[in-house]
Amino acid sequence: MTTIAVTTWSLEQTAPTDLLPAAVPQGDVRVVRSEVPSPEFSRFLYASVGGDIRWTDRLGWTYAQWLEHLDRPGVETWVAYDRGTPAGYVELEAQDDGVVEIVYFGLVPAFRGRRIGGHLLSYGVARAWDLAERWPGRKPTRRVWLHTCSKDGEHAMDNYRRRGFRLFDTKVEEEPEIATPGPWPGAHPA
Repeated sequence: MTTIAVTTWSLEQTAPTDLLPAAVPQGDVRVVRSEVPSPEFSRFLYASVGGDIRWTDRLGWTYAQWLEHLDRPGVETWVAYDRGTPAGYVELEAQDDGVVEIVYFGLVPAFRGRRIGGHLLSYGVARAWDLAERWPGRKPTRRVWLHTCSKDGEHAMDNYRRRGFRLFDTKVEEEPEIATPGPWPGAHPA
């Protein structure tokens, strides 16, 4: 099996004032919380956004696994819509002691390059900072973090840094090289 070297960068913000919001894109772009845990919708977002950049970790999840994950307190999915069509999403996961991870973030390929990503990331980070306000009993957020890797979109790292994230760790590991799965088996993303 062929392997590839994958660099993973971990980035963080440690105060709400670290966030440097992007401009709101022109047109009818809205970001809405998907409040009802929906394995079908979340899997659609995951496969549609990550299919061309080798997101495969969750493709084998069962319906029950998706539901269990989505139904946990402090897990939120925020979806960007461009004129009513899902354009991308950000998934937040509250962790212990006021830490929130941006577990997944990205755009469906057809919506990249339209200035939606910076806005969606800004919105998602702001929701990570105020997450405890929506989840009684959670400690206020004191740190927001994420990781990105060399397999992610070419503009991912620049977007994170422009939003005020700082690098705190870098790792390089060999991983099996896998085919790009696309949004569904047999699809050939553009």
